[in-house]
Amino acid sequence: QVQLVESGGGLVQAGGSLRLSCAASGRTFSRHAMGWFRQAPGKEREFVGGISWSGGNTYYTDSVKGRFTISRDNAKNTVYLQMTSLKPEDTAVYYCAARKSGLYHPSSSSNDYDYWGQGTQVTVSS
Repeated sequence: QVQLVESGGGLVQAGGSLRLSCAASGRTFSRHAMGWFRQAPGKEREFVGGISWSGGNTYYTDSVKGRFTISRDNAKNTVYLQMTSLKPEDTAVYYCAARKSGLYHPSSSSNDYDYWGQGTQVTVSS
């Protein structure tokens, strides 16, 4: 069982930066591929990016490539989402998610994740 807790959300002006953290419980964190998703009001949850369990592979949706960076520190059981050049359309609740232990790669489908955090609000003002 993995429990996830996101933090770091808030209100930021367009062009600004935020770093989200996702702290995980459990001793198997290093064997879980992780993903970040977001959900804006009235929209479906969408994949933002993901990272393999080693951190050696990262993936991003096109709209955030070059602006967002995912990293992880397995010694701290934490995954990060560094967001720069934020835009009003990045406004959403951001969730981190973990795949079942032993699956190396993340997935862009929310159905492939077994554990979810409660989410953290990111609001980008214009």
